[in-house]
Amino acid sequence: MERLENSTPRQLGYRMPAEWHRHSATLMHWPSNRETWPGDRLGRVEIVYLNILEHLSRYEPVVLIVDPMAIQRAEKKLKERRLESGHIHLIEQPINDVWARDCGPVFVHRKFNGSDDFAITDWGYNAWGEKYPPFDDDKRIPSFLSRKFGIPAYTPGMVLEGGSIEVNGEGLLLTTESVLLNPNRNPGLKKTDIERLLGDYLGVEKVIWLKKGLAGDDTDGHIDDLTRFLNKCTVLTTVSSDSQDINHEALAVNRELLGKVQDLQGNPLNIVELPLPKTKIEGTTVDGSEYVPASYANFYIANGAVLVPLYDKQTDREARNLFSHFFPERDIIGIECADLVWGQGSIHCITQPLYGLDTFLSV
Repeated sequence: MERLENSTPRQLGYRMPAEWHRHSATLMHWPSNRETWPGDRLGRVEIVYLNILEHLSRYEPVVLIVDPMAIQRAEKKLKERRLESGHIHLIEQPINDVWARDCGPVFVHRKFNGSDDFAITDWGYNAWGEKYPPFDDDKRIPSFLSRKFGIPAYTPGMVLEGGSIEVNGEGLLLTTESVLLNPNRNPGLKKTDIERLLGDYLGVEKVIWLKKGLAGDDTDGHIDDLTRFLNKCTVLTTVSSDSQDINHEALAVNRELLGKVQDLQGNPLNIVELPLPKTKIEGTTVDGSEYVPASYANFYIANGAVLVPLYDKQTDREARNLFSHFFPERDIIGIECADLVWGQGSIHCITQPLYGLDTFLSV
């Protein structure tokens, strides 16, 4: 599909929608990277994937990209769970890993001639500062989907992962300095340059900067493990009341910053707190960390449902209750995610909403 470079999305009235905006589908990548999932870890994370697919595909189509080397295994696993329905669309395409949120297309939306119109923003991707090469196949996913579905695409020329930003769909964007200002992403860009590009390509009017993220988060501190919008003026933020917790201080700093934030009308945000589940694990992850970024903020809002990661019975119930309160019109579905977060991500990290594909995916 053509690349649109003569004008910016903001000039044409585009803006990144909030996640509760109706999706055409959800993008996911089937797990197959043996470095991320060594030994029996692959089989264990496949079970988590199948559980997510079983629930998610009841509410909206899933575009599931599968590496050619894993296609037969994926088809077999889906068949065993009776998940070969028309709501799961397998696409055989080379991929490097599962993190569709970070490397996938970031859509923008506008009303045009009375109808919904969508475009893709194709940001750069370097696997969180070139930590996990190769990543070239994942980097090509937005342009691949742009061509496949005929959706116009913009290339901002800046490295940006989807998990590092969170929007309310009305001009506010949350992010962290530890990621967007990290020299391993965009060493030539200043803070003002980054804010300008977020405005030009995502329609953002105000960037809310928090500081840093969770221990064990190899992304350097993605916002989707910390603070998320529950509606246009309410945020869920992660806290720890235990002063000895490794994450206590960083979360307290972020919470204090949020308390000073005003929306575009000058009103304070409504802030809802949720505790962290247990983040220290027995042994270590594949990169040697004793901690995983387990957080309820890594939920995913689907059409008619909210998928909530579960980790710890002591705090899972509180999380479920909170989401039930804020999303009474959606089913709240808990998914056990200990085996997924071992790979240092959770439900939000492996899902990316897709828009403007209804005619392609109708069943």
